[in-house]
Amino acid sequence: MKSLAALCLLLLSAWARGADYSGPLFDAHLHYNEDAYEGPHPLDDVLARMQRNGVRAIVANSRPNDGTKALADAAVQTRAAGVTVVPFIRLYRNRADYGSWFRDESIYSMVEQEYARGTAAGPYRGIGEFHLYDSANASGPVARKLMQFAEQKRLAVLAHVDDVAIDLLMAHAPGARLIWAHTGIGGPSAARVQALMERYPWLMGELSYRPGLSCTDDRGRTQLCPDWRALMLKFPDRFLIGSDTWINQRWLYYDGLMQDYRRWLGELPPQVARRIAWDNGAMLFQLVSP
Repeated sequence: MKSLAALCLLLLSAWARGADYSGPLFDAHLHYNEDAYEGPHPLDDVLARMQRNGVRAIVANSRPNDGTKALADAAVQTRAAGVTVVPFIRLYRNRADYGSWFRDESIYSMVEQEYARGTAAGPYRGIGEFHLYDSANASGPVARKLMQFAEQKRLAVLAHVDDVAIDLLMAHAPGARLIWAHTGIGGPSAARVQALMERYPWLMGELSYRPGLSCTDDRGRTQLCPDWRALMLKFPDRFLIGSDTWINQRWLYYDGLMQDYRRWLGELPPQVARRIAWDNGAMLFQLVSP
């Protein structure tokens, strides 16, 4: 009887929170770095992880760009896994570029050359991810030229920056499509995110590593924080999910990361969950729904 009662409580809890989201996922922040492809995660391994988690498209950006090219070149394998590769040009040839790209004119030249070459999966669709740990560097000439290049070529930009840098970057190119990695360094409030989204109609928030997204209720259950739930309901077309596989450990946790997304997406109305999980990324890059 005790086991039956426990099962009933479990089922009642699942019903109360809603079923997990079961549709396709768009991983809008994925790295396939040399540490992965030259190490424990060959192409078959990472594609298997995507396939079993229902990830049907990825924004690929890698250090160096060879990782993205490997995914783009693997048409047979990606087709078999049901994964569409959306290639981005990353600014980092090596780890040293993380802290110096914004004052290195050769980075801009590299982006121009990569864009001209394209990939086996088609043209590059974006630039980034890039990091700015000091928002003042968003005002520099390299950042300005990259933002203007992206606006001219209709490329999305994936930027790991704070909320101050959002204003500075958008001042260079008001029509640019900016994907805000993690929706901000340091976790700006939902109210600040809302203000920026109201100001910049092409700003989108990517939700990996996002502090403040989940809260614990009075029964000890984890769920979306009320202010973030309200923000997603207000802007259902402005959010994306991502894995941010910046180190190999994130590949080991890939299943859990996607399961966590499916769980909290299930707390949202189905049409909102579908937008955040798949439709927003698919519409941004003109992909056919699976």
